[in-house]
Amino acid sequence: MQSSADQPLLKAVLWDMDGTIVDTEPYWIEAEHGLVEAHGGTWSHEQAMQLVGQSLVHSAGVLQRAGVQLEVREIIDTLTAQVISRVRSHVPWRPGARELLDELFTAGVRCALVTMSEAPLAREIVASLPQPYFEFLVTGDTVTQGKPHPEAYLKAVELLRQQDPGLTAAHCVALEDSAPGVAAAVASGAVTVAIPHIVPLPEDPRRAMWDSLENRTVADLEELVARRHGSVAGASTVPAAALDSLN
Repeated sequence: MQSSADQPLLKAVLWDMDGTIVDTEPYWIEAEHGLVEAHGGTWSHEQAMQLVGQSLVHSAGVLQRAGVQLEVREIIDTLTAQVISRVRSHVPWRPGARELLDELFTAGVRCALVTMSEAPLAREIVASLPQPYFEFLVTGDTVTQGKPHPEAYLKAVELLRQQDPGLTAAHCVALEDSAPGVAAAVASGAVTVAIPHIVPLPEDPRRAMWDSLENRTVADLEELVARRHGSVAGASTVPAAALDSLN
């Protein structure tokens, strides 16, 4: 789908990582359990679910309150090292993620990674991919406010604009699996697709929801952006609730 100036409406895709590209949430949860128990505490499934998609600084604070007697930085480094160790043994790819990344790369659609994981883990995942799919990485250690604040997504849009001043958040699709991530993406103004995985997500007319990325294509993303811009054939404007019609 092209704009009236013959420019593509879909200019970039902003990817969450944990739970969206890779199924690393079980690795994080395992690391949380081990850390809390090593400090004599207990860690429930419900507590673990509350950390899905949150910034590592926020998560470290919750773990401290659960009895972990370490500084925030020590908690983050301990958890990240364990997840990296697991990833080096096996990268648990999410269905359809690599295929969609490859199609976007072939089509020349720019991609950026926007994750609350820190750079060492993000680089590990990116290095496991067969092509340089991501133009840059926005990681949790490069922002001051983590998801659900939109800072990470706003930073990604600004970096993309350096080469394309006409680009706006409405030319970008954000792919997210968690409530904090979806909230951040929506607040940034990006066209947002929720792909719930570990934690179910409530209905929200401000974003689309897909069961999986499996068999999803560039054309699907282009149609979502076209709807945002009100340029679907036969319609001058499309309400935000129409995004969910592509479920």
